[in-house]
Amino acid sequence: MPPFTVSTFLTSRGLRTLIQRPPQILTQPRRNLTNFTFQPTFRTQAAAKASPRPTTMVMATTIRQFSTSPVRKATYNQVRRGCRVAQRARRAKSPALANTPQLKGVCLKTGITKPKKPNSGERKTARVRLSSGKVITAYIPGEGHNVQQHSVVLVRGGRAQDCPGVKYHLVRGAMDLGGVASRLTSRSKYGTKKPKKD
Repeated sequence: MPPFTVSTFLTSRGLRTLIQRPPQILTQPRRNLTNFTFQPTFRTQAAAKASPRPTTMVMATTIRQFSTSPVRKATYNQVRRGCRVAQRARRAKSPALANTPQLKGVCLKTGITKPKKPNSGERKTARVRLSSGKVITAYIPGEGHNVQQHSVVLVRGGRAQDCPGVKYHLVRGAMDLGGVASRLTSRSKYGTKKPKKD
C-alpha cells in the first residue's frame, strides 16, 4: 500500500466527486467573467428600465423603495420667516350660513322637488330669504308641515342627500314651523312634545 499523502487524498477525493456527481461538473459550462458588466442598483423601476447600459449577465437586483438620506426639518426661524405654505381652505358645505349654526329667515314660497335616481317621491322644499339677505332652498323634514309664504323659520345646515341643490334644513318646532304630529321616535329632531300618559 503506498504511503498516504496530501496529493493522493486530493486525487481520491476528486475521483469520488466525479463518480458521485458527474452531471453538475461535466455538463455545467464555465462562466466567462471577461464579459461581465456591472449592473447598478436603481431606486425606482422606471429608472432601471430607462438605463441605456447594456447588460450581458442578468443579475437579481434589489430595488429600494425608500431613501436613506435623513429628512431635515425646518427650524423655528425658518418657519417664522414663512417657509411653510398653508393648505387651501376646504369648501363650505353650507356657504350661506357663514359659520353660524342657524339663521332666521322668511319663507318666500314652498314647493316640491323630485329626488335623484333611484329614489322616487316628492320632497317638500321651501325658498327662504335669510336675515343675511341670501336666498336659499331648504328641505322641510318630517311628514306634513304648516309653512306658507311670509312664515318665519329657522334654517340649519345639512343637505338633502337625494335632492340636488338643497343644502339646508328647516328646524321643526322653532318659530312658525310646528313639530311633526304623532311622532314617537326621534322626537327631538322633529320638535314633537312627549305624549301625555292617560
